[in-house]
Amino acid sequence: MQLERIIDMANNKYRNAGVADIRKVPSPVNILKLTGNRIVGHTEKPTWVDYSGVYDGRAIIFDAKQTSKTAFPLDNISLHQYDLLKSWSEKGAVTFLLVRFSKYDKYYHLPFRTLKWAWERAITGGRNSIAFAEFETMAAEVKSKDGYTLHYLEAV
Repeated sequence: MQLERIIDMANNKYRNAGVADIRKVPSPVNILKLTGNRIVGHTEKPTWVDYSGVYDGRAIIFDAKQTSKTAFPLDNISLHQYDLLKSWSEKGAVTFLLVRFSKYDKYYHLPFRTLKWAWERAITGGRNSIAFAEFETMAAEVKSKDGYTLHYLEAV
């Protein structure tokens, strides 16, 4: 939730500055009961990624992930999220993960091509995660800058 709040603040600034229009995609809710103004239900498994929009004339979609470990587990990404990112990437959209390593309090922009490399490594019997050291060499660290809580578009 904290990561999403930070991203939402950056997205508001991007939108207000006319840089990009990127919005949080709400999680689907299965309503079980409605009594007056009271709703009882639960969130369903998301069928989309966390954010989508337009930047620099191109579609942009990404998912925000967080881990407290020293590596990012690939099982934090569902197959349908991976397939969606892959499909959009193949069609020219900007696709990536925005990953926070809470242990180090660092944020990274992981381009889809790097995620794809790690995913294929895992399905062929290799490591099922991306080590923090790999993020440091294969992803761009994202920081606060120029009044943005997280200036992640700088890495795009």
